Amino acid sequence: MKKNSAILGAAFLMATSAIGPGFLTQTSKFTADLLASFGFVILISLLLDIGAQVNIWRVITVSNHRAQEVANKVFPGLGVALAALIGFGGLVFNIGNIAGCGLGINALTNLPTTSGAIVSCVIALGIFWYKEAGQLMDSFTKVLGILMIALTVYIAFVSRPPVAEALYRTVWPDKIDMLKIITLVGGTVGGYISFAGAHRLLDAGISGQASLPQVTRSSVTGILITSVMRFVLFFAALGVVSHGGQLSSNNPAGSVFQIAAGDLGYKFFGFVMWCAAITSVVGASYTSVTFFKTLHPAIDKNQRVIISLFIIASSLIFVALGNPVALLIVAGAVNGLILPVALSVILIASTKAKIVGTYKHPIWMQAVGWLIVFFMLYMGVVGILQSFSKLF
Repeated sequence: MKKNSAILGAAFLMATSAIGPGFLTQTSKFTADLLASFGFVILISLLLDIGAQVNIWRVITVSNHRAQEVANKVFPGLGVALAALIGFGGLVFNIGNIAGCGLGINALTNLPTTSGAIVSCVIALGIFWYKEAGQLMDSFTKVLGILMIALTVYIAFVSRPPVAEALYRTVWPDKIDMLKIITLVGGTVGGYISFAGAHRLLDAGISGQASLPQVTRSSVTGILITSVMRFVLFFAALGVVSHGGQLSSNNPAGSVFQIAAGDLGYKFFGFVMWCAAITSVVGASYTSVTFFKTLHPAIDKNQRVIISLFIIASSLIFVALGNPVALLIVAGAVNGLILPVALSVILIASTKAKIVGTYKHPIWMQAVGWLIVFFMLYMGVVGILQSFSKLF
């Protein structure tokens, strides 16, 4: 029973890590930009997400080593560099997640954003200091994940989207935006997110070739949960804009909920935003620290303390600086490059017996993985050049 709970919990941890404040904003804005054709972008990103994540989860769990350990075995020192990249990206995005918590509570209660951020920080700390932190984290992400999907389904229903048109354009779009596909893939399985569930499975003692069917199912489930939320929000936003609604440039997701269902809808948005943000805080903090716990025994021994410091640091930086736009731009650019680098390491590791033992990684999975690497690397370089051009 505990094993099944951990497997489903890993899927929800990954999914709710991906469904953060940026997820809600991007999905709403991109729907306004592409209308029904955004369904095609979601579909293609879904396929790329599955290809990347199945490769990563299978190799990590069959090797019984976390990503940084796998990277160090491929090339000494590479794991430390990967941990540093993940840690930096995780910290800066966690500042954005904390900001999202504050915005969500503000929409719900009118409390100041900083007060909402501090309350959320305390809740997140409480989860990790609970005696059975792993089980509580699994349950917390599952319950809030289901609640935010359910509330968004309601908004999608009352917004009356053109369902037939959306389904048709999902497979036959009238316009395609490649950069938006890259953005969705990076936001779903980029940075720390693609490792969140795999590292959770190792912590739950799930590893080895015998677990591969369950691991594969869990990895695909995580992507499908994320995609369900993405499609539901897409339908909600499409319903609003197709009936003449104008989304706010500052808060597109909030305006989707408010235009569709009035003041009650905006309260729903507050709760959905808070659910998305607080679960991303949990996922980012937990996963980022798992990248350092194997580097020194003291880190592993004091994991809860370090996770707590990670959450507190994110909260203090947000309270002190507000939303650090420049840092978020740089972190977003770095995040776009982490996936092709990390996936390359995983694919190389999948061919080395000293890492995966007698396991034979399917050739078709390797081929799909390398296609995703080259696709994401090219677009990641384009994205980072554009991001830095905005800073200087």
